[in-house]
Amino acid sequence: MFLHFNSPLLLSMPGGTEWILIILAVLILFGGRKIPEFMRGLGRGIREFNDAKTNVKKEIEEGMNEKESTAAKQ
Repeated sequence: MFLHFNSPLLLSMPGGTEWILIILAVLILFGGRKIPEFMRGLGRGIREFNDAKTNVKKEIEEGMNEKESTAAKQ
């Protein structure tokens, strides 16, 4: 069976066995002591990304409201 680049099998999520192998590989690569630091850094990165996304969304909405209010005044 050949896999094409647009095959749904190529984009599917890993199952139970794959997750176990991924977790074992992370444990081997980073060790038990480094994983909490890694997860804290990952959490900080996700939080910063979400904050930036919220700020951009807020700025776009403010710009749209500002444009509507100036158009209504004219």
